[in-house]
Amino acid sequence: MKLSNLLEKLEFEVTRGNSREKIDPSVVEIKDVVNDNRKISEGSLFICIKGANFDGHSCAKEAAEKKAAAIVVSQDVELPEGSDIAVVRVKDTRYAMAFISAAYFGNPASKLKTIGITGTKGKTTTTYLIRNMLENAGHKVGLIGTIEVIIGDEHIHAENTTPESFALQEYMAKMVEAGCDSVVMEVSSQGLMLHRTQGFTFDIGIFTNIEPDHIGPNEHTDFEDYMHCKSLLFKQCKVGILNGDDVHVDDILEGHTCKVQTYGFGEGCDLRAINLAYIHKPGELGVFFDTDGFLKMHAEIKTPGKFSVYNALCAIAVAHNLGCTPEEIAPALKEAKVKGRIEMVKVSDDFTLMIDYAHNAMALKSLLTTLRDYHPNRLICLFGCGGNRSKLRRFEMGEVSGRYADVTIITSDNPRFEEPEDIINDIETGMKKTDGKYIKITDRKEAIAYAIDHGEQGDIIVLAGKGHEDYQEIKGVKYHMDERELIQEILDERK
Repeated sequence: MKLSNLLEKLEFEVTRGNSREKIDPSVVEIKDVVNDNRKISEGSLFICIKGANFDGHSCAKEAAEKKAAAIVVSQDVELPEGSDIAVVRVKDTRYAMAFISAAYFGNPASKLKTIGITGTKGKTTTTYLIRNMLENAGHKVGLIGTIEVIIGDEHIHAENTTPESFALQEYMAKMVEAGCDSVVMEVSSQGLMLHRTQGFTFDIGIFTNIEPDHIGPNEHTDFEDYMHCKSLLFKQCKVGILNGDDVHVDDILEGHTCKVQTYGFGEGCDLRAINLAYIHKPGELGVFFDTDGFLKMHAEIKTPGKFSVYNALCAIAVAHNLGCTPEEIAPALKEAKVKGRIEMVKVSDDFTLMIDYAHNAMALKSLLTTLRDYHPNRLICLFGCGGNRSKLRRFEMGEVSGRYADVTIITSDNPRFEEPEDIINDIETGMKKTDGKYIKITDRKEAIAYAIDHGEQGDIIVLAGKGHEDYQEIKGVKYHMDERELIQEILDERK
């Protein structure tokens, strides 16, 4: 592949080695594209990426010595004396990598319907809802998200919510090869900030909601920066579908370049939920509702609360935009399940037990207040907190559970390099600010067994924090631990 083909959509300058002698990029042959110095080989194009802990520009000399054909830089670099390597100078190498990767893999996004979802909460659930609906209507849909990447029958464990642009383009190329016609993906604020989703325009961009999160030294400087990064999606999509009830929707749309549709409960929304009714049976919580606006249909979902309705409305709007009928949408919505997101696990006819990923105070409060609307006999919350993370999160989660649950079972999560008991004691500090009843059981399986053994008629029991995770991290080692398996072991032991 010619270097010029990879640079088609970029502003750049190509020079030879340390000189400022211009080179025609069409005479430079590229064998492969890499951004990891360990993968540099003769004929490679090496993209120098500046990360939080390592700057790829420091490997420019190594690239020349390994006979790479070219490097992409955004600053001056050290090269061997007399090196004739092609040096591509761009303003931002991360931005450039997205376009180079897209060209390298044959611009796969142009062969797919691309759907990107951003927001603080609801991204994961909504991606699966959309995938279910589209597959039910005969589409073959790839998925890229927090839990996994799905390409045909292949399920790949996800490292980042939104992969680096090179991996993202490679996944989409494999989807095209596997016969997919669509891809739905979670688009994190970090992914947008670091240009991981550049190189193509989304057919549909989605905004679920926004609350302060991911603010810190290695993430966003403040809420305004976080919000700005989320808003970038709506300068990179053809149709924007947004939660019209969110108070920040106008900020998210500032400077948008897409056609806009909104969903929600408010009168001004283009697609509205009306006539809500809660479903509460042993082992099952859900919602009935009708839609009004640009599509009128009856819907049923097997997850509880208003936030589940928001997720469903969003998925309905997307499916409608892609030509799905109510007859195709309704059954897919009813059967959709997402691992670790309000995942019901049937253990008894007397009470309801579920697994959820809620692992901060905001998510836990949202979950518990939603479940309160179902008027349980008792609301029981089992959770722990991760080690080597903010103590404030522990205090806050303890206080939230103490205020909104009737009984809290404090246990271990991923203690990492801390002692589980120390983390549990921090959670207890928050609990003690409330009148909530609680018990401390360090071993998570014992804690789950206690919850099951003490479940009463009409109780709702939430196992919070682990969700889709199937491991427990202790002293740097990830041990296999899946709550579904623990529950089954407990039930087998009780027989």
